[in-house]
Amino acid sequence: MDEYIKNWIQKADNDLQVASNELNVTDSDIITDAICFHCQQAVEKYLKAFLISNKIEFKKTHNLDFLLSLCIEKDPDFNNISVDDLSSYAVEIRYPDDFYMPNVSETKQAFNIAQSVKEFIINKLK
Repeated sequence: MDEYIKNWIQKADNDLQVASNELNVTDSDIITDAICFHCQQAVEKYLKAFLISNKIEFKKTHNLDFLLSLCIEKDPDFNNISVDDLSSYAVEIRYPDDFYMPNVSETKQAFNIAQSVKEFIINKLK
């Protein structure tokens, strides 16, 4: 794996670590929107790392479904992963205009999805 791809993975890992750290507080103290945002960011960076490693160009986007579709074109095994609705945590959740606060269950699900995507992509990049 070249250095540039490793840097993408490191940034994704950092987002996932922030989410993990925040999940280690009591449920009443969990900052759900921040965790979901970092989970989305991690998945976005893992997907982009795979695309870049395969020399697949993509436009600037936070849309995980779009990025996943590009991955599927390259490798049909990507049909086996889900990004659920994590894309909605990229922008919409960060601003009070369309105020939404995910519950703890949604937040833990977002983290589990991000963990699964990480494991899947790391195996693909080996």
